[in-house]
Amino acid sequence: MNDSLYQFCEAIRAAGLEPPDVIEPGKIHRFPGYGKGSSNRAGWCLLFDDRRGGCFDDWSSGIEQTWQAKRGKPYSRAERAAFARRLKEARRQAETVRYARQADAANRAAAIWNAATPAPRNHPYLIRKRIRPHGARFHKGALTLPVMDFTGRLTSLQFIAADGGKRLLTGGRKQGCYIPVAGDMANPSRIIICEGWATGCTLAENEPIALVLAAIDAGNLEPVASAARHRWPTGELVIAGDDDRLTDGNPGATKAKAAAIASGALLALPQWPEDAPKHLTDFNDLAVWLAGGGA
Repeated sequence: MNDSLYQFCEAIRAAGLEPPDVIEPGKIHRFPGYGKGSSNRAGWCLLFDDRRGGCFDDWSSGIEQTWQAKRGKPYSRAERAAFARRLKEARRQAETVRYARQADAANRAAAIWNAATPAPRNHPYLIRKRIRPHGARFHKGALTLPVMDFTGRLTSLQFIAADGGKRLLTGGRKQGCYIPVAGDMANPSRIIICEGWATGCTLAENEPIALVLAAIDAGNLEPVASAARHRWPTGELVIAGDDDRLTDGNPGATKAKAAAIASGALLALPQWPEDAPKHLTDFNDLAVWLAGGGA
């Protein structure tokens, strides 16, 4: 492998990402984001034509980095300015591709959502989680949930299979978007934001007057909470976090706390009885266990 290409790939790996197998200089390449599956395309990279520099980003984790080839003498002012121009143009091109991909996904989401039927109350996932459908629809055997932005536009869909497997519509926008679970969007006095939809259903059924939004994952809690605070500046905002007790760093609780601080919200975490199994992590797990249904 060319030395500059090797250095570029190693820089990508150092950021926790796995570069694509083939990188053609001058061309944007897509690859999985941090911790994502092989079909994910949240990461992208561009090695400049001269192989002296490049950049790579991961839209799912917020990673944005640049790379310049090592050499014996410092880069001149003109070379640094040229490098900055190339970076700006590369990111402009990548954003154009990203917006087109998201627009296409939004159109596909609308078509699927409009054709889907109301979710059956006896869907295995609903039974196991002891929750009601809360507006979910049914598509090809999976619960189908709308992913919305704060302007009310449908941006993507989440699908939940009978066995609990979850996937998002390919190419759809997730960051700063949410799954509406229950409640009045017009003028809520209390807004609860959690990670997963099932957790949101449990919270909504426990607090029927609250507006409940599911941020989909822990990394999306802060963008959703900040947008919610902007949308409802006087509402009581609560971040109902997961408690990933068996995971190093407890990302559920850590990111929930960060979201609460950023948005001026209250923080709520499950309070576990002494005999609660350690693998339980969220409010739905707790409710199901307390009801005697396991988790």
